[in-house]
Amino acid sequence: MTPYLLLKTLHILSSTLLFGTGLGSAYYTLRAWRSQNLTVMAATFRYLVTADWLFIATTAVIQPLSGLALVHMAGWPLTQSWILWSLALYVLAGACWLPVVWLQIQVRDMTADALRKGEPAPARVERYMRIWFVLGWPAFAAFIVIFYLMVAKPR
Repeated sequence: MTPYLLLKTLHILSSTLLFGTGLGSAYYTLRAWRSQNLTVMAATFRYLVTADWLFIATTAVIQPLSGLALVHMAGWPLTQSWILWSLALYVLAGACWLPVVWLQIQVRDMTADALRKGEPAPARVERYMRIWFVLGWPAFAAFIVIFYLMVAKPR
């Protein structure tokens, strides 16, 4: 296997892990939130924050590095519109994800604290989850478009 194909394989596997973990995290987070079960929410967010740092954060770094290396190896100019749009959408997704991580950490801490004290979750949890939900959509849409751009490479 050539170095280019090896790097391309790593890039594809990394994007699969990034997108798949993101979808799985969104699904389980949404289910836990909608359950309104404090025990479920506290456990889900404890594991969710860990998974985000292990899988999403690491692949979020691998993606642009491997992508830029592929661009260089293929000899494509960075000024091609599909590359510029991909980079811009990636930045948009990251700009949505960073506050989402902060929100998840806050919800994790608030639900664990409420569970420990035998109290209901603070009202802030609901507000934070609504913001989390809204931020997820542009990030999801951005990744769908990025996948299209990576495959089609339109001019």
